[in-house]
Amino acid sequence: QVQLVESGGGLVQPGESLRLACVGSGFVFSGYGLNWYHQPPGKGSEWIGRIDDNGRTGYKAFMRGRFTISRDNAKNTMYLHMNNLKPEDTGMYLCNFDDHWGQGTQVTVSE
Repeated sequence: QVQLVESGGGLVQPGESLRLACVGSGFVFSGYGLNWYHQPPGKGSEWIGRIDDNGRTGYKAFMRGRFTISRDNAKNTMYLHMNNLKPEDTGMYLCNFDDHWGQGTQVTVSE
């Protein structure tokens, strides 16, 4: 059974950083590219970026520079490193591959 479980969200102040994690199980983690999505409150999810099975990354243009995606195949984990967080980064963050989704982890950026 394929599972994706996100963690690492929380309440932070503007300018702070967070590292989100997505742990995969039930499939050969190292053989798949994975995506991160952001779902702002009351809106649909938007693609943030992707890391392929070779570790190559791609990002939505406005995310580049603040957000970095990495993976540790030994831990079956993909990470989203978020720096200089802004209030508009608030929302649910979800990982995905093919038609598999995690439940998401909530990030709130507020004074």
